[in-house]
Amino acid sequence: MAEITLHGNACNTNGNLPEVGSQAPDFSLANKDLENVSLADFSGKRKILSIVPSLDTGVCATSTRKFNQQAASLDNVAMLVVSADLPFAQSRFCGAEGIENLQTLSTFRSDFAADYGIKVVDGPLAGVTGRGVVVLDENNTVVHSQLVTEIAEEPDYEAVLGVL
Repeated sequence: MAEITLHGNACNTNGNLPEVGSQAPDFSLANKDLENVSLADFSGKRKILSIVPSLDTGVCATSTRKFNQQAASLDNVAMLVVSADLPFAQSRFCGAEGIENLQTLSTFRSDFAADYGIKVVDGPLAGVTGRGVVVLDENNTVVHSQLVTEIAEEPDYEAVLGVL
């Protein structure tokens, strides 16, 4: 269990993000077309998993915009934004923001949050994910893992790009 805060109020996740050097758990997440996708769908690519509670919050929207900008210049990288939002809402957000360099994936019918140890288990956001970033190499080995301990803050973008 990891302690995180929301505007200074403590809450906890169900575990910890996968550690550097470990194999990432596989997942089944819904894409914009309501199709399930897994790590195998991004085989041979490095992957950035930006995990956010909801695109309908300022910090989540900001980090998604920044990752979209950075993804445009990255070779052989799948930029994935994972949230509890339904695929319809994710698509509306991306359309309104002109986001085209990343893929949004929804946790709405999966155990992703629990499997990745980032499911918030208490407090006002219980049931959604905390904020974190997991970077995987081409073989799905974790090369970077960051749990943002204050949900209202952005991740360390430089650290993410530094491992690619």
